[in-house]
Amino acid sequence: MEGNNRVNIKRGTHLLIVQKQDQRTEKLTEGIVKDILTNSPTHPHGIKVRLECGIVGRVKRIIP
Repeated sequence: MEGNNRVNIKRGTHLLIVQKQDQRTEKLTEGIVKDILTNSPTHPHGIKVRLECGIVGRVKRIIP
């Protein structure tokens, strides 16, 4: 599932994000959502979230 729509993402969702410094390499980081930082319902590059470990990035893929 894509991470461009805010309705697909809730606190506690398991997903893959890309951090700002990894955008060129597309290196993904796995984690669980603590906070949703993007207020708009959609974002073309992915909804920005904070993981439980404190890492911030844009959602690339939601893990079912």
